[in-house]
Amino acid sequence: MEEEPPEEDILSILVATDNHVGYLEKDPIRGDDSFNTFEEILQHAHREEVDMILLGGDLFHENKPSRQSIHRVTTLLREYCFGDKPVEVEFLSDQKENFHTGQFNTVNYEDPNLNVAIPVYSIHGNHDDPAGRTGLCALDLLSASGVINYFGKSNSLEEIIISPLLMRKGNTKLAIYGLGSIRDERLHRLFINKKVKCTRPDQDRDEWFNIFVIHQNRVKRGKSETSFIPEEVLPEFIDLIIWGHEHDCQTILKNNSVLNAYVLQPGSSVATSLSEGETEPKHCFKIQIYKKNFNKQDIPLTTVRPFLFKTVSLIDDSTEKEVNK
Repeated sequence: MEEEPPEEDILSILVATDNHVGYLEKDPIRGDDSFNTFEEILQHAHREEVDMILLGGDLFHENKPSRQSIHRVTTLLREYCFGDKPVEVEFLSDQKENFHTGQFNTVNYEDPNLNVAIPVYSIHGNHDDPAGRTGLCALDLLSASGVINYFGKSNSLEEIIISPLLMRKGNTKLAIYGLGSIRDERLHRLFINKKVKCTRPDQDRDEWFNIFVIHQNRVKRGKSETSFIPEEVLPEFIDLIIWGHEHDCQTILKNNSVLNAYVLQPGSSVATSLSEGETEPKHCFKIQIYKKNFNKQDIPLTTVRPFLFKTVSLIDDSTEKEVNK
């Protein structure tokens, strides 16, 4: 941010994606890793006194998390996100439209039965996506219990209409567009056929800072040309894209010149695959927004188990000589 804004106009968000809580939870050595790092993320949010937490999908590793995973996540969210600190962000959009998946169609910090200090907003990922006859997922359980605000769920496979979460803090106006994970080929086709539409505020459209949270393949997988979502198909008015699903943490913002938007790829908070991208240092991020400007603070995660990756070439001369011996 170029100018020094008034504190009461700065809206701060702690951003994380792909926590994969419950990964290897039965492992006697690594079983607590995902829980420890998720708690560290919440501790950072509490210490930094952010206005909200924004999660980009795959909070849980399993589609049907264990009772231990659900219990520990619920306990941690209540411990760090409930309290007497007033939420200074005004919620402006139609909450019944934003939170249409359950019986309680209100943002949790406006529920008179709850005492929320840091609201948590989350979309679902491909690991914890809705399934079954009722189309429920683990986030629906957390939403019904009042510890998170679950958004970004689409019930249609023919056309997707995304209504933003509209908020205001002082003179800063924020619109958050969320889209939970959908099969990449299907979503790619919907974007190409212009069947994904985003509604915008009726007034002062140019004064809103627009964030799009997505959980999809960002790069091509295999031979299919529709196995990922190109950045360029996203709405042109977006200012910041938060990209979940990709596990390598990229601390440098990418500027998409076509959209004139920045892309932040937070990566996962626990390594779940033997890939080189998982060796990058893990972070969560603090985003501070003032009107149409923002800055980013990288917060290293210190509880992540070190992961080393080394490639051994069997056709290397020295290696071949050792083998021949």
